[in-house]
Amino acid sequence: MNEIIGFGIAGNFALHLEQAGEADDFVLVKTDDEYAPKGIFPFYVNGHDSFLGRYCIDNNILHLPKDKNLNVQMEPEIALRCILEYENNKVININPVKFCAFNDASVRNDKTASKISQKKNFSTGSKGLGNEIEIDKFSTGGICDNYSLVSFLQSKDEFIRYGECAKLSGYSYFYQKLLEWIKDKLNTQQDYAVLENLSNILKDANYPKEMIITIGATRYEEAGKDRYLQSGDICYVVAFDHTKFNLDTITNAIKSGSQLPSDVSVLRQEVR
Repeated sequence: MNEIIGFGIAGNFALHLEQAGEADDFVLVKTDDEYAPKGIFPFYVNGHDSFLGRYCIDNNILHLPKDKNLNVQMEPEIALRCILEYENNKVININPVKFCAFNDASVRNDKTASKISQKKNFSTGSKGLGNEIEIDKFSTGGICDNYSLVSFLQSKDEFIRYGECAKLSGYSYFYQKLLEWIKDKLNTQQDYAVLENLSNILKDANYPKEMIITIGATRYEEAGKDRYLQSGDICYVVAFDHTKFNLDTITNAIKSGSQLPSDVSVLRQEVR
């Protein structure tokens, strides 16, 4: 797992950046399409000599930053495990082989951060992956057509739906359009505003063959949009087949601790 590279996409679900208070971070970033994501950020780069070299995925524990003044929010997302192919040090093909629920937990109020990546890798448990599901084909008619994403937060006092229940088809960019956009950004994104030069990062990582890329956080429910994580909370991010299960069934299963089948991707992280 340590040999992968970890990237995330910012702004691939309408209104998430505004809810998260991060829209102003991207005011200098112009896109050809108003619905296009804003860019890609690294969250883990194997062997990197900065904070990005810290392995930050823990599928059981979410470790809060040492600075207690930093506010952290859950970011429920879908992550794709992809095989990368290169030619002349350029990415020429991206093949998604698995997907899963993912928590791209992020610091909201770090005024010293000049890059979005600085809000992402804040501890050895900044991120978490649910059980992975095989992708038959990453296009219309494939397994992802039938999946939705939802998240919950549980504490000793409450159990809330944290993020909206959203179909994967609700992503602004998805399937081939998303893959072409990712390939272009990996090859051409420059160090500008809150974004970084990605071709340099791939070079620093010795052109890894595998990539985990999180494809954008969904919108928050009213109860979640200003709810920061606290020690003792439990975060759940769930990707489920909405042709087999309805939201009430998933909600009740998570709330009661019932076992769900392996074709439901569930991430459960205790916050410490």
